[in-house]
Amino acid sequence: MGQAVADLVGPDLRVLFCGINPGTPSGDLGLHFARPGNRFWKLLCAGGFTESVLSPAEQHSLPGLGIGITNVVGRVTSAASELSAAELREGAVRLEAKVKKLRPRCVVVLGLGAYRTAFVRTGAVIGPQPELLADARLWLLPNPSGLQAHYQLREMAEMYKTLYESAFRAF
Repeated sequence: MGQAVADLVGPDLRVLFCGINPGTPSGDLGLHFARPGNRFWKLLCAGGFTESVLSPAEQHSLPGLGIGITNVVGRVTSAASELSAAELREGAVRLEAKVKKLRPRCVVVLGLGAYRTAFVRTGAVIGPQPELLADARLWLLPNPSGLQAHYQLREMAEMYKTLYESAFRAF
């Protein structure tokens, strides 16, 4: 199994995207959202965060745009379903500490079920959350994995556009 994937962060982050955990391709390559079919890179572009669809190998350019990437849990797995509820809850505690240190304006957790478990918010719904995470606005968006079929690309692109407007245009 691959290595943990290092956080992609920098100063003055406007948005810190937080995946559930690295999949096997990400662990093997040391890159976020590296699994073929993952829609994250298309959604960043469709939402207005990037001018073109980046490849995972181009992720290094994101901190210069005010965008970072981390994970709730660092352990590499073939599927997020391999994570225990305890791992997710421990990851939420670590994420909050990370957010206190990094001070992004907005934290976006990518995955409804994982968020509900990690933060013990069983009634959480997609979109901005009523609570803050260490003084950062908190958003919940669907997991961009191509394996997640509940939300289609067009619908998710609209969610990313709304997030972009909130995180970049509101200041």
